[in-house]
This record gives sequence, structure tokens and C-alpha cells, in this order.
Amino acid sequence: MILYPAIDIIDGKAVRLDQGDYSRQTNYDADPLDAAKRWVDGGARALHIVDLDGARTGVPANVAVVERIAAALPVSIQVGGGLRSQQAVAAVIAAGAARVILGTAAFKDVDFLDAVVAAHGDRVVVSVDAREGKLAAAGWVEQTDVPVVDAIAHLSSRGVRRFVYSSIERDGMLSGPDLDGARAVADVVHGAFTYSGGISTLDDLEALAGLRQVNLTGVIVGKAIYERRFEVGEAQALLDRLS
Repeated sequence: MILYPAIDIIDGKAVRLDQGDYSRQTNYDADPLDAAKRWVDGGARALHIVDLDGARTGVPANVAVVERIAAALPVSIQVGGGLRSQQAVAAVIAAGAARVILGTAAFKDVDFLDAVVAAHGDRVVVSVDAREGKLAAAGWVEQTDVPVVDAIAHLSSRGVRRFVYSSIERDGMLSGPDLDGARAVADVVHGAFTYSGGISTLDDLEALAGLRQVNLTGVIVGKAIYERRFEVGEAQALLDRLS
């Protein structure tokens, strides 16, 4: 299982939000590249970058930041936020993203999803963001009545094989992972998924790995590493031992 340090960007800065609420923002690094270097120097093998400006507006706003990070560091980068057109996806890939993360557009525009999957295949990841087991969209601002497991089944039928599952209630709250949600998602994902939300301690990582789900291949961690609850290197070493 791979640890993905999260770098969420607003106005060119690395920030964290509590439960996806833009009004509950904590600023960490004026330059996201500083955070990226810190995590990679600490042992990160990959990075998870979200353009929160793009997620809110539907148009990527921090592609130049992604390009700087990709050019400076020799690790795989997955990038999401505002990728709602083929041109936006192509721009982020050209900037150096190994994978692109689709959100709202994957559910609302089947033609777009099909075109991106056809063009980029395994490089396409869809973020399935849950609040009380139901899908949220538009940077977590819009709430739907669609069960997450139904959304994953639909996306799988369109050829999607990689997912991010985020527990919005736990995101940024350091309250522990949604193990039941992760287990339910594992039951319906025919491919691989990465978990996000609530990781606070090494014990949380051990509990997630303890689910023994072969399709759970990564975990995204943000606030816990920014606040030094544990170090990136020791977390990755733990996941390596448990894999």
C-alpha cells in the first residue's frame, strides 16, 4: 500500500480544509513545492495534489504549480480538481501528472468520461466522495442521494478501474478512518482504490491495512503529517511491513 501525502491548493498555497468546508481552512505552506519537497525528502513515493480552486469553479487554476512540482521531484503525482473537459485533462498530463482524478464530470457527463478513459486508460482515476454513504460533488459542495456503491458500479461499467474513496465527515478531522465504508467500497471495486479521510495515527494506518483488501492499494494522508502526528517515512515503512 502506498502512502500519498496530500497537497491541497487554494490561491497558490498548500492548505487543508475541515470536512471539505472552504470556510474552515488552515494554511500550511505559502509554496506547495515546499510541502512536496518535505514529503519526498521524508520518504514519499507519490503525491496526491488537489486544485481546490478548480474543484470549486470547474476550471483548473493551479496547473503551473503542478508543473513546478512535477519538474522538481522524481515521484509519481496524481492530480485532481476542476478536470471537467478533455483540454483540462490534457493540460494536467502535459504538466507532469502520472494520473488524473476526475470528480463531478465523471458522473454528469458520460461522453466526457468515455472519451477520457479511451484516451488515457489506466491513468484515469475517479474520486468517489461520500457523505453519510451518499455521493457528493462539485468540490463536496453539492450533495446527492446516490449511494456510493451504486456510483462505483456505474463507473466500472464505463471502464473505470481506479478510484479514490473519500469520507467527507472524517476529512481533516483526525477522527480515524471509515473502515466500514472502505470495506463496502472494496466489495464493489473491480480494480484498485485509494482511501482518504480521518487518518490520525500509525494505528489508523494499521487498521486500514488490516482490512486485507487486495484492491485497497493506497491511502491519502494530509493533516496528520502536516501536524507531525507521524512521519511520512515511518508510515510508508509500516505499510510496507503490513503488505
